[in-house]
Amino acid sequence: MAERKTQIVIAGGGAGGLELARRLGAKYGRRSHDIILVERNRTHIWKPLLHEVAAGSLDANLDEVGYRSHCHRWGYRFFHGSLSGIDREAREVILAPMLDEDGRELVGEHRIRYDWLVVAVGSVTNDFGTPGVREHCLFLDDRAQADRFRNRLLNHCLRVSRKMSLGHGTDEFVDVVVVGGGATGVELSAELYNAAAGLRHYGLEVFDESRLRVTLVEAGPRILPALPEPLAAAAKAELEALGVKVREGTKVVRAEAGAIVTADGERIAGDLLVWAAGVRGADYLKDIGGLETTPNAQLVVRPTLQTTRDDRIFAMGDCAFFRPEGADRPVPPRAQAAHQMAETVFRNLVAAQEGRPLQPFVYRDRGSLVSLSRFSTVGSLMGNLVGGRMAVEGRLARLMYLSLYRMHLLAIHGWLKGMALILVGHVNAVVRPKLKLH
Repeated sequence: MAERKTQIVIAGGGAGGLELARRLGAKYGRRSHDIILVERNRTHIWKPLLHEVAAGSLDANLDEVGYRSHCHRWGYRFFHGSLSGIDREAREVILAPMLDEDGRELVGEHRIRYDWLVVAVGSVTNDFGTPGVREHCLFLDDRAQADRFRNRLLNHCLRVSRKMSLGHGTDEFVDVVVVGGGATGVELSAELYNAAAGLRHYGLEVFDESRLRVTLVEAGPRILPALPEPLAAAAKAELEALGVKVREGTKVVRAEAGAIVTADGERIAGDLLVWAAGVRGADYLKDIGGLETTPNAQLVVRPTLQTTRDDRIFAMGDCAFFRPEGADRPVPPRAQAAHQMAETVFRNLVAAQEGRPLQPFVYRDRGSLVSLSRFSTVGSLMGNLVGGRMAVEGRLARLMYLSLYRMHLLAIHGWLKGMALILVGHVNAVVRPKLKLH
């Protein structure tokens, strides 16, 4: 009788989950372990790129990673499904039924046993319970939502272009309202102008960025609160130079069809309403399996990234809540945190199976970089060589921003294929269309 393999289940194939699956698959393969990645999507796209997918500046079909081919390459298994529960007593994850586009059941509720479980399901946009947001606003949590935004954007651009070509569109504009002045909202606002400027070369000869009006709404006193104030001010000035109307200190109290309403009663109209005002854990994580969670449905973890109530369950990335000892705030939901957590969870999973002590997670803040499309990049770095935080702007910041995605490619593909894909990316930047219009 064959010896039962150690089964490690990773729920979530985002940046952290996919990197962890590759690391575990590369170490154990299929010899003594069964590494299973559970993910509701069939392909992976790096979440910080979704604003480019939404604007049409990035063709996700060329940059996405197919889980089935990736798992074949790295020695793990891929299971297409969505986590809905955890049976800790039986050591099984519960997967929700899979439905087709018409709502018919394809696969019923399913269970997968685990010896070790890693929850890395990421986050969803936080609407803070604001009335009307779920019904009337668009989100950028995944590829499908980004595609939906792009299709609607193109339809509105076509409408305005058509009216202008007939001589009836002198007062026609595409109005986009973006709620949330963090990295996603700021980057999307700038990227929209980059895309609009290129549409004239792709069949909409009478449409350009002058027909686009973007309003960026932020409830706090300034946009980009994670950056030093001078850099945030520089980003605001750049956005306003592009044409973005930046509204700081403006709280949204509800969303309606075609408009958001502020606390002052002002109605800001828009053909497209985008909500990018924060993140939280998915609703199904609340008290899942009896584990400790926060009011925002994040799993509370110890310094080893094990959940507080079960040593055999780890959590990492945006769905994990970890406040380092002595820190005022928890580790922020950033791609760099997910990458660092994946490395720690990998080492601790190996150590736990070998009977060695587990190591605490130490978050190293590398700083923040925000891309304003091709126009500019601003950010701050932890300048270890200069004794503190270092502000960067312009070409240097843009180069560093682009390097983040290259590091992601290396993390999920390894050095050989990662370098090959980086080279292919340079070629595609020259030969492929600048905009995705379908």
